[in-house]
Amino acid sequence: MTQTASKQDAAAGEESSLWRNRNFMLLWFGQGAGTLGPRIALIALPILALDILHASALQVSLLTSLSWLPYLLFSLPAGVLADRLDQQKIMVFCDAARTLLILSVPLVALGGHLSLWYLYVIVGVSGVLTVLFTVAYRSQLPKLVRTAQLVDGNGKLAMSESLAELSGPGLGGALIGLVGASRTLYANVLTYALSAVTLGLMRVPKSEQGEPAGSNRVSFKAAIGEGLTFVRRHPILRHLLVCTSVSNFFVTAANSIAVTFMLRDLHASAGAVGVVFTLGSVGGLITGAFARRISARVGSARIIWVSMLVPGPLYFLMPLSLPGWGIALYAIGLAALSANSTMFNTASLSYRQLVCPPEVLSRVSAVYLWIAYGVIPLGSLFGGLLATYAGLRPALWVCAAGMWSASLFVVFSPLRKTRDIPAAEMSLS
Repeated sequence: MTQTASKQDAAAGEESSLWRNRNFMLLWFGQGAGTLGPRIALIALPILALDILHASALQVSLLTSLSWLPYLLFSLPAGVLADRLDQQKIMVFCDAARTLLILSVPLVALGGHLSLWYLYVIVGVSGVLTVLFTVAYRSQLPKLVRTAQLVDGNGKLAMSESLAELSGPGLGGALIGLVGASRTLYANVLTYALSAVTLGLMRVPKSEQGEPAGSNRVSFKAAIGEGLTFVRRHPILRHLLVCTSVSNFFVTAANSIAVTFMLRDLHASAGAVGVVFTLGSVGGLITGAFARRISARVGSARIIWVSMLVPGPLYFLMPLSLPGWGIALYAIGLAALSANSTMFNTASLSYRQLVCPPEVLSRVSAVYLWIAYGVIPLGSLFGGLLATYAGLRPALWVCAAGMWSASLFVVFSPLRKTRDIPAAEMSLS
């Protein structure tokens, strides 16, 4: 009797492993490829504009602004579309369309017809497709894995995002040195194509393929309102949204002046700055790899506020950094921030996926993108203005305090009295 039970437990353990879940592995690979490509383009497009089109600093900055603007303008409509249409087909379509858009850039450059306005259009349209892809993608995981696997699955997805952040800019820089900025974009084309093929091979269980129910019964405007109302009336989701938005605002403000601070105040070389950001990403990689175990030990709900509160003091190492080896303090602060970001995003996204009915999940995700990503351009502007009038180091002190202050919105919330996410059959051990 004992041997039979042991065999059944072993079989259950094998079935519960995400490594044996074909659909999840396809989603993970597709998401990883789709995340790496834009990180390469993030380096290639500005250099292309500078070297070939002789763009000014302001003109290049518009490329970055246009990549974020669609989150502010199109997130809410994208949530309704993702709830009304087949989400897998949406993701494949967005990848295929972005493949063609990015492919056109080196081809147009080869013909000698590339212009800044063409790049602006490509970045803007690609940004809209990215918003739609992201909203649909964040609703897929609950359809492919069991409830008990959500934290582990989100942790692995977050880990691949951290890996893309770690390796993408370096890979992009190396490719630009070898083949030039224009040809480097073919790497972005390849990643989007791989993502489209991989995601197209997923087979969503039939039990999860039912026609979306909620948003089809009401008008487009009312459907948007339902997503906003759901978040507004849910106390924990509301706290999570404010926490994420405040954190994004100050993190972006700090990032907007980080390179300038290290180059001017710390007199670091460009290579040293690259090493700092590389080491800073390691925290996210490690946390993503052990997200399930950390969540099981601390509690799947408790880890949300713990991950925001505990690393906070280390953020102040960034403004405390000094020239020479003292720049390592900045790397430690970044690593703590990266670990916090990965663990918090993993746990809070898992919470959102569990408490939201499937018919409104995409719209709720869209609300988060609209507000939490919409503050990013404002944070960048705030960081630049604060550094201009108060100085780089004082501005970083304000940003570090602001990043840590975001934890107050989850510490003083119902989450503080809850150990685990309230979901049936939630077993992370």
